[in-house]
Amino acid sequence: MNDLYAVVGNPIQHSKSPQIHSLFASQTGEALEYTAIQAPLDRFAEVVTEFFDRGGGGLNVTVPFKEQAWALAAARTDRARLAGAANTLYLDSEGSLTADNTDGAGLVRDLVHNHQVPLPGARILVLGAGGAVRGVLGPLLAQGPASITIANRTLARAEALVELFAGTTGNTRLSSCAFTAPKAPFDLIINGTSASLQGHLPPCPRR
Repeated sequence: MNDLYAVVGNPIQHSKSPQIHSLFASQTGEALEYTAIQAPLDRFAEVVTEFFDRGGGGLNVTVPFKEQAWALAAARTDRARLAGAANTLYLDSEGSLTADNTDGAGLVRDLVHNHQVPLPGARILVLGAGGAVRGVLGPLLAQGPASITIANRTLARAEALVELFAGTTGNTRLSSCAFTAPKAPFDLIINGTSASLQGHLPPCPRR
């Protein structure tokens, strides 16, 4: 019998997780079934419960449920606790729903190892202030960039993230602004907004 895994979100048609994990399973000889679940916006907790009641092995979580996934969990890894958002849910050895966040670790590894992007000393602009951005800030800060600017449509949300991560910045200057405000030159721009799912870009100045 195949192990059961899935990604849950709304919308979910954009997700390539089923194809990616199916390829991983084929390469490693794992027997698994990985599907995509579109959860109604008001039934996320019920969908999660139903999935694990049917013997599900683990869930990936995408927009807009990452913060709800964090809140729903009975236990959290350190990186999920720092992020305040989760992209992974699983049952631990005692059957407790556990939240993890691999967004930041995956992004940093891809940038550094696959694309050879130097992060130490870099000036980084991060677009968005939702669950995805919460997940990547900690690992990005750990790389020692010169600065990270968080730009968001609602400035208060960006300011809240700066306050949340204030004690983990090291020598990195962490600041916030509205989408229309970033002026300084940047070495790297990371789009963490949901607008990109429809191929749109936030209303940021081109220069």
